[in-house]
Amino acid sequence: MPWQTAAHVLKLAAWLRLLAPQPAKPDTIDLATRLAALPAQDVPLDHPCTVRWNEHAVPFIEAESNHDLAVALGLVHAHLRLGQMEMLRRVSTGRISEMIGAVALSIDHTVRIIDFSRAVPEMLHRLPAETRGWLDAYVLGVNHVLHHAPLPHEFALFDLKRESWRVADVLTLGRLFSFDNSWLVWRGLLRSHGTPGWKALWAKLIAHGALAHEPGDLAAASLSAINNRSGSNALAISAMRAGRAWLASDPHLGLSLPCIWLMMGYRTPEHTAVGLMIPGTPFLAMGRTPSIAWSGTSLHAHASELCDVSDLADDRISTRKEVVRVRWGRARRLAVRSCDAGPMLSDSPLFHNGKRLALRWVGHQPSDEITAMIGLATARDWPAFRAKLESFAVPGLNMVYADHAGHVGHALAAWIPKQPPADDLIAAGSEGWAEFLHAGVLPGWFDPPRGFLASANDRPAVEAVDIAIGRFFSPPGRASRLARLTEQSAIVDTSTLARLQQDVKSETSLRLARRLAAAVRGSGAVRGKSADLLRLLETWDGCYDAGSRAAALFELLLHDVAQRFYSRETLATYSATWALRDLICADLEAVPTTEVAPLVREALARQGSIRPWGELHHLRLEHPLGSLPGARRYRFFDLPAPGGSDTVMKTSNGLTKGRHSVRFGSNARQICDLSNPDENYFVLLGGQDGCFGSTTFADQVSLWREGRYVRLPLTEDAVRATFPYVSRLLPAPR
Repeated sequence: MPWQTAAHVLKLAAWLRLLAPQPAKPDTIDLATRLAALPAQDVPLDHPCTVRWNEHAVPFIEAESNHDLAVALGLVHAHLRLGQMEMLRRVSTGRISEMIGAVALSIDHTVRIIDFSRAVPEMLHRLPAETRGWLDAYVLGVNHVLHHAPLPHEFALFDLKRESWRVADVLTLGRLFSFDNSWLVWRGLLRSHGTPGWKALWAKLIAHGALAHEPGDLAAASLSAINNRSGSNALAISAMRAGRAWLASDPHLGLSLPCIWLMMGYRTPEHTAVGLMIPGTPFLAMGRTPSIAWSGTSLHAHASELCDVSDLADDRISTRKEVVRVRWGRARRLAVRSCDAGPMLSDSPLFHNGKRLALRWVGHQPSDEITAMIGLATARDWPAFRAKLESFAVPGLNMVYADHAGHVGHALAAWIPKQPPADDLIAAGSEGWAEFLHAGVLPGWFDPPRGFLASANDRPAVEAVDIAIGRFFSPPGRASRLARLTEQSAIVDTSTLARLQQDVKSETSLRLARRLAAAVRGSGAVRGKSADLLRLLETWDGCYDAGSRAAALFELLLHDVAQRFYSRETLATYSATWALRDLICADLEAVPTTEVAPLVREALARQGSIRPWGELHHLRLEHPLGSLPGARRYRFFDLPAPGGSDTVMKTSNGLTKGRHSVRFGSNARQICDLSNPDENYFVLLGGQDGCFGSTTFADQVSLWREGRYVRLPLTEDAVRATFPYVSRLLPAPR
């Protein structure tokens, strides 16, 4: 870390420890107090509106019109998560330095170069009147809380001011949530690009097809925390296999508190739905209506390219000046350059590599994800569902579907350039993309013969279609595991799917462990402590249970062997992928045992006492500031964690040499029985309320760990019974 950055971090840490406002102590603000703080008078509604709540602060809104529903959504989002929303709004426009000082200047510069609002003016111009009305009403609800309720802790903590929300803010925030995870990976790969052996290494990465990123610094953690489709599992089971349709899903992204998701429900004369929303975005990202249920996983679509524009004439590059305000410091003026291909990403200190590189991104095209996602809650069958997704461009998603008639489907929601990806990390030239394929013409799957559809970011089966969906996909391990567990289940019910979502077996790791063990066993006698450890490795079942010593031993051996088998550059490149263990497994199986055995023998001999996996692999849930020195008050949980990078219950880790914290993984769950509108179950790794000290700030963590869920019904009687606390929102007198 440069000394200037270290100095800023220490200043920030000292401020947190000595001067920052104290958050409320855990579990000191009860639900009744929080509901009483809801600004329910003079709301910009046409008619009175009812918000029902359950004991976890999950709201169910009953409104007489779509306008009033959208206002109530904005009000409820802001009441529960205004502090989080305001932080994200400033992240989306490169204003982090205003909150935490000069330590964030490089991130702000990068965000302003990427320019998440680049397409927003044209998007606003093209919005259908109904969608524009929905968004106008939503920001009215947000602003009602902003200007008529006590400000949350984050305002004092980050010196935030009241700034009214606009529709443009919502669209820009949507683009932030759509950012391409491959951008973070490029940072690592650019270091190796052009070095001897690069072409062979690139070909291997393409073959295994899995780029990803484990947050390792402030920039990566800031962006990974809000990447809403980095991973995920989704499974739809049809009536043909289970007698009725089911949908189960769990998204994977950065782990922090407050959780990025909110559980919600609503009813208007036109439609009824429950599901998960992201604060600041007025639609259900994962949901259930009486007719259908849906969820999404990252498609890892071809949506971005690095373009070498080193030869572009200077007069074809435009420059604008940006002023960045800095907390505890002077404002900085930054140059932001762009060309026809896109913004000049290599001007960012995070992506500088000596070449002039522009970012070409589908998200810089005007598209309409809001209309698409609002429309999903009104679709009643597969053709309507798929048609709603045609305007959805980024982030590319596998949209998995199930309906009350017993059908299941899988659509590709993305705009895919007809022009195939470049053959290298960096594309030559600055020519743009002329045409895109959308969900209406991209491949889709409906009621497959095996009776279910599983998506886990793996490569879609489009070999028969001449379409380059993308270059990098997750290895097939998680999807194969989902399929195997589904095929082995004689009965499908909520308990079956709950156990599936907690599965922690990795076939890839088991295969690799057997390779390591067999290499040593075949090379001669093993004695003493090493013999005991070898037997432990040989008897491992591949499950990353928190109490498993064998899982911990495998990961420690893998770290030791990999450090000695690979060059630093190759291992760094492998570590930037989701296919780390698959790549290592393929390499170790391809070389003679005589090369592997000595490495494993030495690694066994170096091991001390082997602790259980959960003592090494910890789930640390904290506010984004919790990782700074002196910020203990923003750290809430430090728990032993089952699972790993390649398990269905994803709790991601890189190569492990000791105790570490899980920063990325599964952070919400959904199970829907499509035969019964009231059998919908959700849970968050966290809680509903973003208010520090609230009893519902993190009350679902225990449910999560125990495999329990919160039931969100749809029928009127069940809603009244399940959501007993009532807030009445009243319009201003006319």
